[in-house]
Amino acid sequence: MGPDTVIVVHEKERRSKCSVEPLRGRKGFSFVSYPLEKPVELAGYVRLAMEGPRLSLEDRASGLLVLDATWRLADRMESAFAEVPPRSLPYWETAYPRVSKLLPDPEEGLATIEAIYVAHLILGRPTDGLLREYRWGELFLERNRDRF
Repeated sequence: MGPDTVIVVHEKERRSKCSVEPLRGRKGFSFVSYPLEKPVELAGYVRLAMEGPRLSLEDRASGLLVLDATWRLADRMESAFAEVPPRSLPYWETAYPRVSKLLPDPEEGLATIEAIYVAHLILGRPTDGLLREYRWGELFLERNRDRF
């Protein structure tokens, strides 16, 4: 299965709208609040990012670090984790209905739970139940059926 997936959630992220909230307490997932109260040991981890080499099976033994916040806040969080090698994902179409009033969302941007699902699929980790409580899970899978 590999090391835990560590999800760093910005303090301003509304838990009621957070797509990864149902993963709290699930084996294989650890949650950390940002700003960090204490350093987090991330040796041997890779960080999901918009830019960087593609995540691949070569990363299978690595832990997965995921930053969870609005796009604007996530950009600011990245500097705190710059030492963790970034990995990008191939294009998948999001099902999350975003409407930003401040900044445009990246075309290739996924909801956090969608990104975790794709990353786990690539790394050969279990995906069973990851999308179970995600409101747009079935639509996400339907839109990306040809990518499996």
